Amino acid sequence: MKKPELSEHYKGRSPSVIRMAQIEFMKRKGNVEAVNVAIGNVSLPVHPAMERRMFDLDAKTSPFRNGVVKYTPTVGVEETREAFLNIIASSGFSIKGLYPQVTDGGSQAMELVILGACGPAGSGERPLLLIDAAYTNYPAMALRIGRTTVSVQRALQEDGRFTLPDIKEIERMIETERPGAMVVIPYDNPTGHFYDHETMVMLAGLCVEHNLWMISDEAYRELFYVQSKTSSIWGITEREVSGIEGRRISIETASKVWNACGLRIGALVTDSKEFHEKAVAENTANLCTNAIGQYIFGALAHENHNNLKKWYDQQRAYYKPMISSLNTELKKLLPGIIVSAPDASIYSVIDVRNIVPEAFDAKDFVLYCARKGRVKVDEKLMTLLVAPMEGFYNVEKGEKNPGRTQMRIAYVEPPVRMKLVPTLFAELFRDYIRKKGKIHRSKAS
Repeated sequence: MKKPELSEHYKGRSPSVIRMAQIEFMKRKGNVEAVNVAIGNVSLPVHPAMERRMFDLDAKTSPFRNGVVKYTPTVGVEETREAFLNIIASSGFSIKGLYPQVTDGGSQAMELVILGACGPAGSGERPLLLIDAAYTNYPAMALRIGRTTVSVQRALQEDGRFTLPDIKEIERMIETERPGAMVVIPYDNPTGHFYDHETMVMLAGLCVEHNLWMISDEAYRELFYVQSKTSSIWGITEREVSGIEGRRISIETASKVWNACGLRIGALVTDSKEFHEKAVAENTANLCTNAIGQYIFGALAHENHNNLKKWYDQQRAYYKPMISSLNTELKKLLPGIIVSAPDASIYSVIDVRNIVPEAFDAKDFVLYCARKGRVKVDEKLMTLLVAPMEGFYNVEKGEKNPGRTQMRIAYVEPPVRMKLVPTLFAELFRDYIRKKGKIHRSKAS
């Protein structure tokens, strides 16, 4: 008897490069322990105000004290919406005229934004414009809903800095492909590239000139490690860029700055009333976002700005030394390796292009680590899970993918385990190279 066929979409679907190593490692048998820095799964406690609600769901003031969990409005609970506005305001930005909609994490906000800003494949198509290396969920979400993406590519230099494409190159792409929206990530995932205010203003000018929606993914807002003021789409004024108002959208989340990845609470915030109303209408099919998660995150609506700023300082102070230490140690253990020097977010990109032959494939190395690799550390067998960068670049078939020699590391394990990352990476890399026989020993030592 014949079995029903999968759709063409499912037939061609592979796991995200962010999750790939974990999926493969979970199939592995034996007593090998993994340090997982492939996924931005923060292992820090949530904000104390959120903790109090999470640990006391049966409090007299809790809507869940009687064990009843009802649907919330599709737009989100008022308190949770106010929490997102309070957070934006705490960074010094005006929230006048902003419309927040609570979503199932930032991921659902991405999907709603792409649906609202970009046209379907075929006649009248308006793709989504990305700046590669770009967060993998954007092309994945676009593909899921029948939209396409186009990209301009930045480069990782020998000093570990990523460079933005030339503005003329971005303009050529806009004029050729006619995108409906441009995505900017001011505290960039995966590169750690920080877009200062002047850069945001420049990109906003392009969006106005070419009539695009400007989408700013602000998951890591306030996580920056350079002397600068906080950067945001909400810091761009009409005086600086005439016409920017009414085309701005930010994607917000509880996951990163607030350490609540599994809460799955995000928001789509816009200064376009029409976009907001239509996004809410679209999301009525999903009914509502997680009610308990909204309640926990809603605690931030009542936090004063000074307390929130102290929280931001605390998060920055936690990540900055880890980033510096990993960069130094990796370069010491593997001379010639390029390690990005992130000015923001919680990721580093490693590039081994100078110490491997042409045939090296980062994805194959990542799978080796997940399936077979092991290093003895303090009498324990361990391996390392990282994300191959191949999936962060939107390149045509046949074109050279810079991600072929690059991998992303997330600063998400506790500090004592993050200290193991350089040694694990270096040892696993040498083992892989020896077993593949694709490089001279002198280059790997």
